[in-house]
Amino acid sequence: MTDSQHPGPDLDSSPNSNQPAGTAGQPVYEELSVPVPGGELALLRWPATVAGAPIVVAVHGITANALAWGEVARQLAGRAELVAPDLRGRGASRAVSGPYGLARHADDTAELIGALGLGRVVLAGHSMGAWVAALTAVRHPELVERLLLVDGAVTFPLPAEVSQDDVLAAVLGPALARLSMTFTDRSEYRVFWQRHPAFVGQWSEATDAYTQRDLVGEEPELRSSCVLEAVRTDGGQVLLDPDAAGAIHRLPCTAELLWAERGLLDDPQGLYDEQRLKLARLDPDRVSVAPVPDTNHYSILAGPRGAARLAAHLLGTATADS
Repeated sequence: MTDSQHPGPDLDSSPNSNQPAGTAGQPVYEELSVPVPGGELALLRWPATVAGAPIVVAVHGITANALAWGEVARQLAGRAELVAPDLRGRGASRAVSGPYGLARHADDTAELIGALGLGRVVLAGHSMGAWVAALTAVRHPELVERLLLVDGAVTFPLPAEVSQDDVLAAVLGPALARLSMTFTDRSEYRVFWQRHPAFVGQWSEATDAYTQRDLVGEEPELRSSCVLEAVRTDGGQVLLDPDAAGAIHRLPCTAELLWAERGLLDDPQGLYDEQRLKLARLDPDRVSVAPVPDTNHYSILAGPRGAARLAAHLLGTATADS
């Protein structure tokens, strides 16, 4: 296991750089790696600053990286230890070889919990990471105390006439398109994300660091770190894999599902709504469900309002009207 410290997001380094650069207002994190089949899985750890703090392991979405949880770390403010991996095929774990898939990510998550000696943890996941978190709990129940599922983990069947590729393109939108794009410099990539409808009015230091961590290569041909095969494999399983779809119905522990009112492009229809979730027939004794008002699929995690709500739930301090 390797270890380096960062006193804040590094806005000017590639995912493989260990050169720290401080950014005001952001908590210190450590950059670690643990061995998994196929390579070294990179992860970030924000240490707790209070005794007896809970340990949270947080899993990012399909084209994201560990710094997607940066704003949540800021909101936690040391009241929990937060550990977030770069999933294989993304960020500083892009060189970890396949096979990919949600079960493989679940087992990687279990590997890192064991390698760090974390014991039973609070496990969180956003978007695709919510399916991974649920599947981790099913496959490794001894490692998970409770779950926080964020705008994910509930699957609905595809209409027969709709293809997997069409759904991936429609749901992921610009996030998928950027995997085949190149950028002349880091500023161009920053502008690409600042123009994304979900981030208009939501930009922050944490969001900047998260998006910059995604870049690899050299100017003028920078590109996303995400491996297309990984994204396509994982996305297909979110849509079609019965084990992933059924995980939320087989949980060995309690879970909270928080959903965003708006979608990936800040559109009025989010991934979920009350009617869709009723159709999912979740066990109310096992899974509690609540919306996070005035958030979209990204800002529920990256925006201050959404991140504060998530932090409260991770700490067990959320109230019914929080």
